[in-house]
Amino acid sequence: MTEGNHANIIENELPFNNDQNAENKPHKRKVEISNIADKEGKKEDVFVPKIRWPDTLVQLYLHLGCLYGLYLCVVSAKFVTVIFALLTVYISGFGITAGAHRLWSHKSYKAKWPLRLLLVLLFTITGQRHVYIWALDHRVHHKYSETNADPHNAKRGFFFSHVGWLVLTPHPDVVEKRKAVDMSDLEADAIVMWQKKYYLPLFVIFNVLLPVSIPVYFWNETIWNSFWINFNFRFTITLNIAFFVNSVAHMWGQKPYDKNISSVENLGVSLATLGEGWHNYHHVFPWDYKAGELGNTYNPSTAFIHFFAKLGWAYDLKSVSRNMVIRRTIKTGDGSHPEIWGYGDTDIDREDMEELDNMAEEKYI
Repeated sequence: MTEGNHANIIENELPFNNDQNAENKPHKRKVEISNIADKEGKKEDVFVPKIRWPDTLVQLYLHLGCLYGLYLCVVSAKFVTVIFALLTVYISGFGITAGAHRLWSHKSYKAKWPLRLLLVLLFTITGQRHVYIWALDHRVHHKYSETNADPHNAKRGFFFSHVGWLVLTPHPDVVEKRKAVDMSDLEADAIVMWQKKYYLPLFVIFNVLLPVSIPVYFWNETIWNSFWINFNFRFTITLNIAFFVNSVAHMWGQKPYDKNISSVENLGVSLATLGEGWHNYHHVFPWDYKAGELGNTYNPSTAFIHFFAKLGWAYDLKSVSRNMVIRRTIKTGDGSHPEIWGYGDTDIDREDMEELDNMAEEKYI
């Protein structure tokens, strides 16, 4: 698959739809543009987004069903069913943080096939589309943060960055920049492409059937309670926890590494997202597998990677030296903006890249 055709897949894809054979589908989405006159009498294009009603209805259903599931948690469900739902949210989250994010989006470490398979299955439980499209949008987000090309640009407000970007047509710049991101590493990963090809049946099995069936089979929960709690409630909680990184972690918190970007350090988001809330650091050093300077200071995802490094399943962990942190902090004081998505990107400063390549392997294990 070439760089030019993977964007066509994305343009026609809805967040929860399977995209098998999408390469063969005609382009269906038209970007809405209206022309207005500027102060000098010239015309400029102003993007007018349209509501994607199928996605909007899906989100309304999930969130209303989540509230009903919460009600059932209180009035009728067995306590173990509620605990099971929350544990599923927590454990499957590693598929996002250690998997789609740190491994596949940023290449901050490498993983052998058993770990990659585990992570892709955990990620499928979260229901956040397949790894390929998640990583593509995340790379675009890092490369073009806070511009019109950012899929969930925080400058467009809390609602848009939290969930609005999923229910509105994307800005033309997003569509265009998706075509420029190199995805050849994921296209060469058989496990990623397997999940992409069979996403719809995998979604049904791992996001719906298994979570709903386990409480019914093992402790005789009613299927009604289990469905609304272990599908709607669990699924929607997982979605919103991930959405917090796009919204809250770009709005409220400290900026110790770069005051000129929107991403912030937010403890609350870190607590909810297994350590993904140290976001100012992460946007400055996206190739660091810890996604935070202090490593294990509430960062379960880092501990997860350390555990599998001990087993030999995770290796080539990329990090950041103290000198690199100081150097970048000084540089960003002049208002420069990092536009990199991960290790190997051509926008990494040559000096930083040389240090990364020459760093002796640190003993984290």
